[in-house]
Amino acid sequence: MAKSSKGNGAGEGGRRERGGFKSSRHGKASAAGPKAQQKLAAEEREKRGQQHTAHEASRFLKGQRIDPRRIDGKETVADLIEGTYLAYNAARLREACQLFTGKMLAADVTVGLSITGALTPAGLGMSALIPLIEAGFVDWIISTGANLYHDTHFGLGLAMHRGNAQESDVVLREEGVVRIYDIFFDYDVLLSTDAFFRKIITGKEFQRAMSSAEFHNLCGRYVREREKALGIGQKSLLSAAYAAAVPIYTSSPGDSSIGMNIAALALDGNKLVLDPNQDVNETASIVLDAKRGGGKSGVMILGGGSPKNFMLQTEPQIQEVLGIDEKGHDYFLQITDARPDTGGLSGATPAEAVSWGKIDPDRLPDAVVCYLDSTVALPLLTSYAFARHDVRPLKRVFDRREAMMSRLREEYDKSSAAPPAIDHTDSKLPQHR
Repeated sequence: MAKSSKGNGAGEGGRRERGGFKSSRHGKASAAGPKAQQKLAAEEREKRGQQHTAHEASRFLKGQRIDPRRIDGKETVADLIEGTYLAYNAARLREACQLFTGKMLAADVTVGLSITGALTPAGLGMSALIPLIEAGFVDWIISTGANLYHDTHFGLGLAMHRGNAQESDVVLREEGVVRIYDIFFDYDVLLSTDAFFRKIITGKEFQRAMSSAEFHNLCGRYVREREKALGIGQKSLLSAAYAAAVPIYTSSPGDSSIGMNIAALALDGNKLVLDPNQDVNETASIVLDAKRGGGKSGVMILGGGSPKNFMLQTEPQIQEVLGIDEKGHDYFLQITDARPDTGGLSGATPAEAVSWGKIDPDRLPDAVVCYLDSTVALPLLTSYAFARHDVRPLKRVFDRREAMMSRLREEYDKSSAAPPAIDHTDSKLPQHR
């Protein structure tokens, strides 16, 4: 005797047969229908030589058909990405390339780039980042200090070499060779770069507090002069950013050899201070200016870490802290090898960032995370961008810092974000209930 279907959700049009599943909501045979009937129907079609295409009406089957071109060595990088990167992280890279080139490089979008991982020692400053800056594809940057320090080696004409990661580090130390995985360089490269920074930092223009963007702009000017004196062409990211007025911030100024040398000179009375307050407000002003100017804000994140957070916290700074009405970044593109399930910021998804106000929830379809090594993805994305998009006029964001900060101050003054006056001296703050 059959059991009653009462309470199991199966009614007219949705009755479940033994061994079967609920029928389609649209009243058509589907993979959820009686399997025996579907099997017989498929065999009958095969006998008649009839091709079955009914399921292709499903909205889930509107994606590009998997039918790639044959690879023959004649295809361009852009053709390869569009024609053969069809699934898994290859597909995410294709989506990242298309998001960057198709939407983020629109004239009204201000593009911020965050950089972690040892990319400049591997030559990616010269091969990818400098071309992106010069083409107007990157408008402002947040980087680890290490990437900027090692970038400077090239601007000073110092050499980095390909090496073997399996070599003995004890032997390398004895030979005076420093290793960044499979990149080798002479220990004197560090000493020479330290000496360069200590020399320029003693200059009169450095004897004050400033944002890290202003500091890097000044450094870039000196690196550019050294490149010209050596006749080596454009080698340094700092130099290229100076020329294009692309501000470069670092979220942790003391966490690099540049910061270490600044700290050492402070012991001698040097007055240079990299002011994180200026960095926080200036980066927020860049994003606010992009939005208030009738445009959009896009972020491209290479890796994760502190630069990623510093890039994304611009929106909480605008909304949560300053009390200015805003909705979050419009475009989000990340290339990372970090997992989201460990809870770290590096692997945090754009969907999670929505809860913080970092990403506009209405723009989540314009968010792509590609789980791939940046040293693999960045050259491909750069080549794709040049193949599919014309260069953009430089926004010269660094030159507009004062105007952008004025706008931020005006909107902050209009908001109700000013903290209430403290009217007690009790050391125990009121408890949150």
